[in-house]
Amino acid sequence: MTDRVVIRPVREDERAAWEPLWAGYLRFYKASVPTATTDITWQRFHDDAEPMYVLGAYVDGDLTGIVHFLYHRSCWTIGDYCYLQDLFVNENARGHGVGRKLIEAVYEKAKAAGASRVHWLTQFENARAQILYDEVADRSGFMQYRKIF
Repeated sequence: MTDRVVIRPVREDERAAWEPLWAGYLRFYKASVPTATTDITWQRFHDDAEPMYVLGAYVDGDLTGIVHFLYHRSCWTIGDYCYLQDLFVNENARGHGVGRKLIEAVYEKAKAAGASRVHWLTQFENARAQILYDEVADRSGFMQYRKIF
C-alpha cells in the first residue's frame, strides 16, 4: 500500500474529506471539541500567518490519514520545536506504513523549517501506535502534567 500513498497538504476545499478523520481521532481518544474549535482549527491550517499545518495521506486519491503539527519556541534550543499534535489513519489502512509516512513527512517539514526536534504524546494504552513510535523516535522518559481551563 505504501507505494500508492501520496503525502501532501490537505487543501482548503477538502474539509469534507478531513472532517471524518478528525472525528475518528477524537472518538479514538474519547474526546470532543466544540464545533467552533474545529472551525478555527481548520482556518488556522490554511492561514499563512499561523504556525499550524495539516498533511494528508492519500491512497489512490482518497484521504486515508492525517497529521496535524505546529511549531513553537523553546528555551533549550535556537531552533523551534515541532509538535506533532494529532495523527490518525483509517482503521482499514493501519499497519500498512501510512502512519510512518505521515510521521516522516513531518520530519522532513520540520528539518526544512530549521526545527530542532519533533515531539508528540500518546496515551499509555495506545500500544499499537507505540510499536511504530518506538521504531521512528526515542521515548523521552517524561510524563505530561496539565491543568485545563
